[in-house]
Amino acid sequence: RGHVRVHRVSVYSRPGCHLCDDLLDMLLPLVRDLAVVDVCDVDSRSDWRERFGDRVPVVEIDGRFVCQYTLDAKALRQALTVRANAMIPS
Repeated sequence: RGHVRVHRVSVYSRPGCHLCDDLLDMLLPLVRDLAVVDVCDVDSRSDWRERFGDRVPVVEIDGRFVCQYTLDAKALRQALTVRANAMIPS
């Protein structure tokens, strides 16, 4: 009891991307206290560059795809809720 699962939100982006900046500005207040946010520069690793190319930003929660290009707040809340409920012991 009392254990709160902190989610890991990964935002795959690149510096100077206005869509990435806009998404982060909207995302951060929504996940405060619920998640650790990793902002991953896709140009810093060849595997990320190959995987995402110009498809940024991409949001994943605990390794699962949530949305890309623009923030889908409904999908974000649903992913956080579903994953949180899955962690509650019966």
